[in-house]
Amino acid sequence: MDLRIRAMTPDDCEAVAAVRIDGWRWAYAGLMPRAYLDALSVEADAARRRGRLADGDGTVVNVVAERDGAVVGWACFGPCRDEDAPPGAEELYALYVRPDNVSTGVGRALMDTWLERATAGGRSPLLLWVLEENDRARRFYEKAGFTPDGAREPFEAGGVDVPEVRYARTLTRAG
Repeated sequence: MDLRIRAMTPDDCEAVAAVRIDGWRWAYAGLMPRAYLDALSVEADAARRRGRLADGDGTVVNVVAERDGAVVGWACFGPCRDEDAPPGAEELYALYVRPDNVSTGVGRALMDTWLERATAGGRSPLLLWVLEENDRARRFYEKAGFTPDGAREPFEAGGVDVPEVRYARTLTRAG
């Protein structure tokens, strides 16, 4: 059951979309309306992923976690999109793990990959957004050295406000 982290390819788009949608439905159950989560489409998400990979300029990095030939996790990161971010800031746009692989080290391996690449590239601070009420994800990010930085923004899902909070971590050359 070796875990391998590798660059995402266009052939992974369907599997990554399934990881993301299943991850949303599992992690956000009770935080977002069930109808909103049920309406998410793997096919539409996979098409968006293919388009983003094809149109990408290399600044956004997509990696997958693969176990026994199956994609079990995905992370995406790149330049921070926040207007108030300092130069050199990088953002984790997404990190999802198949629900049956939560707490097996997949998320940690994806996080470690991001931290290693950001450290090697001299990127800092690292920022990410998480649903304010997503306690499990917040604990995960806090264990990885991230702390809330006070920024908060609205996010609307199916007519319900589910605010996000920003987490930050400063890296040194040693990580």
